[in-house]
Order: sequence, then structure tokens, then C-alpha cells
Amino acid sequence: MPWTHHGRSYKQNGEQVSLLKAISMEEVIGEHEILCCGAHVRISQKGIEVLTEPRISHCPLHESLYGTKRITREAVQKTVETKIRKFGFCTCRRAFNDKPIVLYGASEMMKTWLENNLIECAVTVCEGAGTVITDNPSLVQGIGARLTGIIKTSPIKETLNFIGQHGGTMLNPDTAEINQTKGVEKAIEKGYRNIAVTVASFQAPSISEIRKLEKEKNVNVVIFSVCNTCLTKENVKHVLKADLVCAGASKLVREEIGKKALMQLGVTIPIFALTEKGKKLVLRYLAQLKEKFVVFRTRALPYGVERKAPK
Repeated sequence: MPWTHHGRSYKQNGEQVSLLKAISMEEVIGEHEILCCGAHVRISQKGIEVLTEPRISHCPLHESLYGTKRITREAVQKTVETKIRKFGFCTCRRAFNDKPIVLYGASEMMKTWLENNLIECAVTVCEGAGTVITDNPSLVQGIGARLTGIIKTSPIKETLNFIGQHGGTMLNPDTAEINQTKGVEKAIEKGYRNIAVTVASFQAPSISEIRKLEKEKNVNVVIFSVCNTCLTKENVKHVLKADLVCAGASKLVREEIGKKALMQLGVTIPIFALTEKGKKLVLRYLAQLKEKFVVFRTRALPYGVERKAPK
């Protein structure tokens, strides 16, 4: 059953306010920096600032979610505004809906792995909270459903409270720090031995750090590399150490990482399984889906269809 932040209402200045009331830009709390379509975006009460040009002009997935046929700075701004007004992104009315959004999403997969006891916890990132450790499958999906790469965030009391009340632990609730290596370390301290973690491309060196930590602590860590549209050549060596890699709109991922994959999911925004561990988890995820699939062998990856790829 989909669940959301405070049911049908929340408190503001001591008064109960209906969630049905439209969310305004003035409700943004703190300052946040994200990546959207490869553009660097700053969000605050001052508004939405698109700091750099988007890296792509069209994405079939983005079009299906937001109706955007051509991605421009203005389209990016509109997308972020939609996230705020409809889903409470960066506000005290942040929605946490555990309904699946995309077929091969990182949060969708981790939710299923937790439900089937294939992992013990997930280390993820939420705006307003920073790095989060949780063993609650619905919270994992509620956090990640419509999330894009969070570069920097500010603590939001209501978001922190909700996550805490639903089985989540923040790395640092006072600062909303984002540090996935420290997040895995904290998960280990809490007694978890079988951990999944998402790592965005701009944090890619953390993948190598986590692999070192995994060996030192004798634990099992499934690393899911996400938000790779802006992946740089210098960070390819780190991403190659992940178990699963979301290609995003990156040609670099398709050309340099896709060719080393053992398995590929999807064509538009492919997921590459680089390890046997990642491949087995993907197959377990697919086994519980009700969708119809075509499975075939190929001599080489990546497999692509030009008209379906982001541009």
C-alpha cells in the first residue's frame, strides 16, 4: 500500500495543514544541489537555479515521467519544480511513496532484495537527510522513487523524523552529510554483514574505498553505481569495481563499462551487471516480476537500439 509523509496532513506553525494543498516554492527548506539530466541545479527558497547546461537533449525515460520532449535549461527547471510541487522535494511535505516507478531502478531492486532477505540493509541518500541506512524495503523505495543525484543537501526536520520513525538511521542528522563510505561503515557498526549501497558518479572514488572496507571488515557489499550521465574518464576505474552500473545517458559507460558486463537489463537506460554477484541479484529480481521478457544470448555487450537511446 503506498504510504506518504504524514498521512493526509502535517503541522506547520502549530496548525494542521492538508497535504491536498498545493506545495509552493516558498516551502523549500535550506539549500540543496542536485544533478538533473546532467545539469547542476541549486534549490533554495530563492528559487531553482540551473547552474550548467543539461548534458542531453532528449531522454525517452524522462519524457515518459515528465512529458519533456526536448531537454533544455528551462525544461530542467520545470522538472525540478514538478518534483517540489507534486512530491514535496526539499520541503517538509516530502512524499514517500513505495510504488515502483521504473522497471530497473536501483531503489526498486533494493526493495525487492530486502523483501526476499537477499541483503540485510541498504545505504542510500535522501535530500533533507543525507546518507541513510535502513532495512525497511518501503523506505528504500520511498526515498529513491523519483530521486536524482544529490550532491549536497540541508537537514529538514520533518524528513529526518519520518525516516527515523520508519527504520532509517542518518549518518549525521545535524548536517545531512552525504558520505557513502561512512554510511557502509556505520551499517557494519550496527551489525549488518550483507549490505547494498548506491554511489553516484561524482562520488565514484567511494566505490574503491568501500571495496577496501568490505575486505577489511569481512562483509559483503553490493555496490550499485547510479547517476552516471556526468561520469568522467578519471572515474571509470572506480565504477568498474561496482557490481551493477546504471548507464544513465553516458556514452562513456556504454563504451567503456558496458563491454565488460556479464549481463544487461534494458535498452533505453541500461543496467550493466559487472560481477556474478550482481548478475545473480538481477536474476532474482527479474524472477518476481510479472512482466513478459525476451532473453537471448549475445557475443558482445552493450546491446543498443539507436532510436531508444538518450541524445
